Amino acid sequence: MAGATAFTIRAARPEEYPAVAALTDRAFAAGPYGHLPVSAERRALVNAVAERAADGAVLVAVETASESESERADAAGSRLLGTVSVVRAASPQSRLAVGDEAELRLLAVAPEARGRGLGEALALAAQEEALTWGSPAVVLDTGTLNHTSQRLYERLGYERFTSAAPVPTTDAAASEDRIDHIDYRLPLRDREDLVVRLVRDDEIDAVAALSVRAYEYAYELSDEYRASIADVAPRAVEHQVWVAADATTGELLGSVATPRRGSTISPLAQPGELDFRLLAVDPPARGRGVGEELTRLAIELARLRGLDRVVMNSGPQMTGAHRLYAKLGFDRLHDREREIVDGDRRFLLLAFTIDVPRATRSIAA
Repeated sequence: MAGATAFTIRAARPEEYPAVAALTDRAFAAGPYGHLPVSAERRALVNAVAERAADGAVLVAVETASESESERADAAGSRLLGTVSVVRAASPQSRLAVGDEAELRLLAVAPEARGRGLGEALALAAQEEALTWGSPAVVLDTGTLNHTSQRLYERLGYERFTSAAPVPTTDAAASEDRIDHIDYRLPLRDREDLVVRLVRDDEIDAVAALSVRAYEYAYELSDEYRASIADVAPRAVEHQVWVAADATTGELLGSVATPRRGSTISPLAQPGELDFRLLAVDPPARGRGVGEELTRLAIELARLRGLDRVVMNSGPQMTGAHRLYAKLGFDRLHDREREIVDGDRRFLLLAFTIDVPRATRSIAA
């Protein structure tokens, strides 16, 4: 059947929570510890899907039907192929995370769907979720007999570590501790002085003002373009608006907008590409590498989503941004450049592209 090997990753819906728990049970029963009796504590952990969603995120991989089948699939409910949870350190579901770290829990793939890259795609989607929180790292543990998971995490760059987190004293933790675990950690930040995360609701106006300042600093803006730049609230709902903040003071230093998984943010992007818009650095923060960090974020998102290229448009007057793109290895995309009219001005809208470097491929929407 067309689309039989395709899948999409998204947040689990509340009506799917029982199916998420059932899938997790089936997956673990088919694993190296499936012969062990399931304790009441373990079952409670698996069934606490709503709690994990409230404390972080529960993601699912669902079968992607062909376009002709999509209405029937919606009516019948999506077929779940895998799931993973991401929780915060303060969550009762967390075992290892400390501070602002995110913890990956209960990665599970339906036995009949194994061998399709689902585990890797879910782990990468969980990593993206942690990025949206501004987490400095993702931590996780897996049983010593779970060699398949160990190979996956080590291929994705996770390193073994000795946890400094206090061991929980709950019955659920005690039950899990009867199985020997290996602890893993994946750093998400290259720099300690910046935190990059999604914008918060109470920061929308500040990001709008910052973005307008950034563009007015070097460019002459038409009223229409200025209004578009400042229209952050609907952009944050439809797409993703990221901020770079000073790690010590929390001061907002820059922003960029990217599409949500499975969509685009401009007419420029084609299948297999991620586009971004409105890269802005507050003038007082220039020279700190904020624009470079936000551009690298867009490249990392493309890698995590298994996309091939990053593309973006830029006006001819934005020479500072052009120097940054050249430094990072972007090339001009001449065949997609077009002439546009902005107020009483007519100019060529430039296009840039870069191939996405990756050691591994994910399969996602």
